[in-house]
Amino acid sequence: MDYETVIGLECHVELSTETKMFCGCSAKFGAPPNTNVCSVCLGHPGTLPVPNEKAIEYIVRIGLALDCAIAPHSLFHRKNYFYPDMPKDFQISQYDLPICIDGHLDVEVGGESRRIGITRVHMEEDTGKTTHAGDTGRIHDADYALVDFNRAGVPLVECVSEPDIRSPEEAAAYLRELRGTLLSLDVSDVRMEEGSLRCDGNISLRPASSTEFGVKVEIKNMNSIRSLERALRYEQERQGAALDAGEKLMQETRHWNENEGRTTSMRSKEEAFDYRYFPEPDLPMLEPRREWIERIRASLPELPAARRERYVSGSGLTIEQANAIAGDKHLSKLFEGTSAQFDAVPAKVVANWVVQNLAAVMNDRGITSEQLTLEPQRFAEVILMVDDGTISITAGKQVLDEMVATGKTAAEIVQEKGLRQISDISALEAWVDETIAENPGPVEQFRSGKEGVVGFLVGQVMRKSGGSANPKAVGDMFRERLT
Repeated sequence: MDYETVIGLECHVELSTETKMFCGCSAKFGAPPNTNVCSVCLGHPGTLPVPNEKAIEYIVRIGLALDCAIAPHSLFHRKNYFYPDMPKDFQISQYDLPICIDGHLDVEVGGESRRIGITRVHMEEDTGKTTHAGDTGRIHDADYALVDFNRAGVPLVECVSEPDIRSPEEAAAYLRELRGTLLSLDVSDVRMEEGSLRCDGNISLRPASSTEFGVKVEIKNMNSIRSLERALRYEQERQGAALDAGEKLMQETRHWNENEGRTTSMRSKEEAFDYRYFPEPDLPMLEPRREWIERIRASLPELPAARRERYVSGSGLTIEQANAIAGDKHLSKLFEGTSAQFDAVPAKVVANWVVQNLAAVMNDRGITSEQLTLEPQRFAEVILMVDDGTISITAGKQVLDEMVATGKTAAEIVQEKGLRQISDISALEAWVDETIAENPGPVEQFRSGKEGVVGFLVGQVMRKSGGSANPKAVGDMFRERLT
């Protein structure tokens, strides 16, 4: 049977505030275990929560960027459950009166734009981190567990999509666009490897002609966009095979095992009533002033979608180049700063250096765009050296890698490594003449109209020169001599 895949994503975003949501403890990542804690976030009797105004501002920024309506009245609730990572035995969250509702995010997949609805964006506090000591790191194999409460109480925004996503590829595009939007808003560092952006996927299958939802499965433990796509694809295939075999699916939460590339059952899925929500008695209703909301709206930066459109229509980039750069504010800043250095070099050429050559260097060295210290002026220097023939494209890639690693200028690296191309005609003549004399067959092929043979002849000169000859100048010289 043909099935339609139905996916909704729940994305949790740790906000980059200095302090936690309801107390003055530091919210910084990486401190020694249980050092950023106090009587409030540890849930000691008699303590009272005080909302973090900056966190409320950040969630309003997110809601406005996602075209949500900002509720005139919003309420915090207690989400009651017992688990070691929440010392109060309840989490302050939101239930039926969230801050932001009814938004959307447009994503592009396969050259087509798709609008994904946003059900709600609500505020809550994060939980602590539990480490299960054992061979697998899973709770059922653990000898004991350690709890670090540093993260407990950190401001956490949950962004819940509508079940509008129809493929794993579309889910990955949605998360990529959401991540780029959050990064542009400067409300979170959205580092999935550190847990400041986490995503749970809800997926079900239904007959292609049906409008009824199938049995929903929630997937957890996906720590990258690639993991999300892989997990959803596995679950899509698993559910399809089960339905074809006449098996009954169960609403449950499943764990994604990255190493094995499969999901395994964790527990049956909880319903909202299991948490016994009730209004938080120690916090008043949020009633943001309209003028305050409009000030925040006016301060919103250019978002990835608008930046992408500007790159394509104004700078002549391809859709692929614009997609690769626009969602990353650090790469965007480098691209725009570098392009501004040139009059003659097209922005499309700069974009190609960013998307291909710089991306390869970052991947090889295991660094992110945020960690990159390359200045636009330095980047422009190596691009110009290749463009004017001072060095070859191969040497340019080598110089770029060295620049990222050492911080040296392109000129210093070219001088130290002797990478400058020889373009002087008198210096190239001897190699060209030798090559013509040594290769009569290819020479006759070129003279008979086989233009592609010139590439072979140029390669022979490059070998003789140790890669220092200017290939364009050599090619021009061969065409002049042999025609």
